[in-house]
Amino acid sequence: MSENVTPYKGSSLGKKEQVEQMFDTISGKYDGLNRVISFGIDIKWRKKVLKIVASKKPETILDIATGTGDLAILMSQTNASKIIGLDISAGMLEVGRKKIEAKNLSNRIEMIQADSENMPFEDNSFDAITVAFGVRNFEHLEKGLSEILRVLKPGGVFVILETSNPTKSPYKQFYSFYTKKILPLIGKLFSKDNAAYGYLSESASVFPFGEALNNILRKIGFIEVADQPQTFGVATIYSASKK
Repeated sequence: MSENVTPYKGSSLGKKEQVEQMFDTISGKYDGLNRVISFGIDIKWRKKVLKIVASKKPETILDIATGTGDLAILMSQTNASKIIGLDISAGMLEVGRKKIEAKNLSNRIEMIQADSENMPFEDNSFDAITVAFGVRNFEHLEKGLSEILRVLKPGGVFVILETSNPTKSPYKQFYSFYTKKILPLIGKLFSKDNAAYGYLSESASVFPFGEALNNILRKIGFIEVADQPQTFGVATIYSASKK
C-alpha cells in the first residue's frame, strides 16, 4: 500500500507532514512541471472529469487535494454556486488563490487549508467531490475515502483522477522507464526539491488501481463504482456515488 512510500526517507515526520512540506517547496513550479511531465495530456483528463461532474448539475462541489486549483477552476464551467478547493499545503493554496483572483472567480471558489482525512464540513454537504492526483498522497487511504463518503450527499457523485500503470506491452515497459528514470530527472532539473518527483513516481507505481481501487471504494460503502482507463492506462478516472 502506498502508505509506506514517503517523500523524505529517514524523516521523523509522518507521511502527511512530509507531503505538506514537499508541496510547499515545489508549489511555485508545480503547474509548469505538470504540463511538461504529462505532455499536457492531463488537461484532457481533467476535462473528462468536468464532463462527468457537470452532467449531475451540482450546486456544491468540493475539490480535495486541490493543489493550485486547476480542477476547482475548471469546475467553474458547471452551474455550481459554491466550489471549495481543499489542500494541506499553504504554498499550493496561495498559488491557487492568485490564479482564482486573476480569473475573477473569488466569489465562487474558496480555497481552504485542511486535512482531507478530517474535514471541517457537516455530513452530506456536497453534491460532487473530486480528487485529481491526490488520493495516493493520503496517509491513510481508507480513512480519507470514508471521510469523503461522509461529506458527500446521498446520490452525489465522487470522481477520482489518478495515475495508474499500463498493463499491456509495450506501454507497460515504456511507462516504467519513464517514471523511474525520466520523471525524477525532470524534477531534479526544474525543482528545488530533488526528492519530490522521485516520490511522486514511486508512490504512483505502488498505488492500487483499476479493480483493486474499485474494490476499496466498494468496501468503504460507495456504490455505482466504475473506472475508465486513460491514454493506454497511464491514468484512470473513477466514479462512484452514495446511497
